[in-house]
Amino acid sequence: MNKSQPEDMTESNPQTSLVTARDKRKKANVDFSVEFNYFKEEMRELIISRTSAQEQELKKIAPTLIEIQQSNRNIENSIAFLTAQNEEYKKQIEKLQRQAQEDKKYVTLLEEKIEDMQKGMRKTCFEVKNVPKKESETKEDLIDMITCLTKNIGCEVDKKDIKDIYRVRGKKDGAQKTPIVVETVSTILKNDILKMSKSFNIRHKDKISARHLGLRSGEDTPVFITENLTAKSARLYFLGRDLVKSNSYKFCWTAYGKVYVRKDEKSPVVLIKNESQIQQLMQAG
Repeated sequence: MNKSQPEDMTESNPQTSLVTARDKRKKANVDFSVEFNYFKEEMRELIISRTSAQEQELKKIAPTLIEIQQSNRNIENSIAFLTAQNEEYKKQIEKLQRQAQEDKKYVTLLEEKIEDMQKGMRKTCFEVKNVPKKESETKEDLIDMITCLTKNIGCEVDKKDIKDIYRVRGKKDGAQKTPIVVETVSTILKNDILKMSKSFNIRHKDKISARHLGLRSGEDTPVFITENLTAKSARLYFLGRDLVKSNSYKFCWTAYGKVYVRKDEKSPVVLIKNESQIQQLMQAG
C-alpha cells in the first residue's frame, strides 16, 4: 500500500477544478450586478432626496424672491420718477436763471435811470466841505457863508441866486464839518463857482479856507468846493483818485456829475461808468 499523500484534487481531477472556477466567476458576476443595482438605487434615492430638499428650499425662497422682484420694480419706478422730477427741476432752474439774468439787466437799467435822474436833480448843486459848524447855525448863516465865499473868489452871487441851502446831517449825532449843499438857480452859475474856486486855489498860495467864508472860529480850516455827486459817482470819484495815487493815471476830475480820468496829457479822456472798469484800468496799468 502506497503511504504517500494523495495529490491535490484539482490536479487529480481537472474537470472538477474547471467547474468550480466557472461557478466562482458566475457568482462574482451575479454579486457585481446586484451591488451595482444597489448603488443605482441609492443614488436615485439620494437624488430624489436632494431634489425634494431643493424644491422645499425653493418653495421657501420663492416668496422672498417675489418680494425682491417687487422691491426692484418699486426702486426702478422711484428712479424713473426722480429722474423725471430732476429733469423738471433742471428746466425750472434754467428758467429761473434766465429770469434772474433778465431781472438783473432790468435792475441795472433802472439803477442807471435813477442815477441819471439824481444827476439831473443835482446839476445845479455844489458842495462846500470841511466847513466848521457854527453854534445854533441857521439857513441865513449858511447863505452869508456862501455869498462871502463867492465874493472872495471873484464870482459874487446874490441871495436870490441860491434856490436852497442846507448842511448834510452827520451819521453820528453832534458831527461837525459836515458838507454844505448849495442849489443855485442855474447849471451855468454852479459851473462858474466851481471854475473860479479852482482858479483861486491855483492863483493864490493861501488856499480857500474858513476865513473866506467869513468865519472867525477855525478860520485856517481848509475848505473844498466840489460838485454835489450821487453816492455812486462819489464812490467812482474816490476810486478814480486811487488810480492817480497809484501813478497809473495822472488826472481824475468830475464834470456834470460824471467822473473822468486821463493817463497823461497825450492820452484820451476816459469816462468812468462802473467799479469794474476802474479795476480793469488798474490792472492794465
